[in-house]
Amino acid sequence: MGQGTNTINEGHPVHVGCVYLGYMMMYICGWMYELMAKIVVLITGRPNRTIAQSAPRQGYAPLYLKSDYFYISWLYKRISDAWDRPITNVPGTYIEVLERQGKDMNSSYTFTGKKVKCLNLGSYNYLGFAQNSGPALEDSIKAIDKFSTSTCAPAVEGGYTDVHQQLETTIAEFVGKESAIVFEMGYATNSTTLPALVKKGGLVVSDSLNHASLVMGLRASGAHVKVFKHSDTTDLERVLRRSIAEGQPGSGKPYTMILIVVEGIYSMEGVICKLPEIVRLKKKYKAFLYVDEAHSIGALGPRGRGVCDYFGVNPADIDILMGTFTKSFASVGGYIAGSKEVITFLRASSFGTVYANSMSPICAQQALSALRIIAGKDGTDTGAKKLQQLRDNSNYFRNKLQEMGFLILGNSDSPIIPLMLYHPGKFSAFSRKMLARGIAVVVVAFPATTMLTGRARFCLSAGHTKEDLDFALREICEVGDECHMKYLKE
Repeated sequence: MGQGTNTINEGHPVHVGCVYLGYMMMYICGWMYELMAKIVVLITGRPNRTIAQSAPRQGYAPLYLKSDYFYISWLYKRISDAWDRPITNVPGTYIEVLERQGKDMNSSYTFTGKKVKCLNLGSYNYLGFAQNSGPALEDSIKAIDKFSTSTCAPAVEGGYTDVHQQLETTIAEFVGKESAIVFEMGYATNSTTLPALVKKGGLVVSDSLNHASLVMGLRASGAHVKVFKHSDTTDLERVLRRSIAEGQPGSGKPYTMILIVVEGIYSMEGVICKLPEIVRLKKKYKAFLYVDEAHSIGALGPRGRGVCDYFGVNPADIDILMGTFTKSFASVGGYIAGSKEVITFLRASSFGTVYANSMSPICAQQALSALRIIAGKDGTDTGAKKLQQLRDNSNYFRNKLQEMGFLILGNSDSPIIPLMLYHPGKFSAFSRKMLARGIAVVVVAFPATTMLTGRARFCLSAGHTKEDLDFALREICEVGDECHMKYLKE
């Protein structure tokens, strides 16, 4: 299946100088205010609350660099209302956002008591299972009486029930692997598995935009890590060839193993990895391959079985398939799927299984029921319809935004659709204007992205109707004109 990638870098033909100018003006204003505040403190002897908040607490070790405190106080807090908005219900198609307000940019927020109903374009509810009704929810409620809400123990110490076993068997069959193991937390699935798989003397070749959980796991592994340019298989081959030729740093000895780590869909870019080419390189250089399918499992492919299903790649060519149940399955936790030997090894060696509590049986039942619906094992075509609706919604929304002149990243068929904002003043303006129009969106800026690539990130769902999307597109189009965000036309 085709990709049609629209990626971006900091050199894209947009007014980069204006972005720098916006940040520079904000920094200058912050420095001037801070300087004047310090002068007033020296003259009057009275402490300034803003200055106090922009520095480490006396007697405590600093949590950030001095420049970080400045950024948080004078840049982030000015637009902090655009992030972390609390909601009062499940993250379904529509959500209720609690209205809040603050006296000034450094004050604590207070709630007005008002709830704002919004169309939700920011949650990973890809297949619409995050709802208060349906067979998956009913199965989970029944599981409470049978299992209670927690195992209160790791899997190796009695925290393993028949629902965990069923979930592992079902997910392994779903992704086409021999065996699987489930974890309590998606982040920990990566961060505790990678240190068990690769050790000192090994080499990991990682995509430059891999998720923080992968980075954490690689740092803890003790392996040598090299990075290749995002989604650039030419650079991947260059790194592999050079690493094999040079060997381990200092000794020149061959690496004990080489592991390539990529994601199925990159959550900030909406880019689908070039799996067929990566598999070809993996075989050519006799490496192992680890694919994080947190965002692609249940969202890509004609059967929803992830990036292998999407490209028609044999799952046997992937050594480790990782995924989470927090997106398409509306649950928690994650899984690792692979050969029986690898999974047996991980049960005894991963910190996530030996020391952490096992996944809640109720959440395991939710994931299992959603998985059975997606696979059609419930005897209905509900799963197939949801998958088709998600693809239709994603492509319709992406194409319409591009036609309007917005600069959109990622691939066709990806439910993650980033819309580039660039300018720091537009992050909060876009978020506030959309909220006022009854649409909840996510904006992403530094340090989650580079200084020059701030964006809004839409996440589409099978739960969205065409009327929902048309409503959102009309409002986005108007706000785009107001904020001069249609860069492809301008």
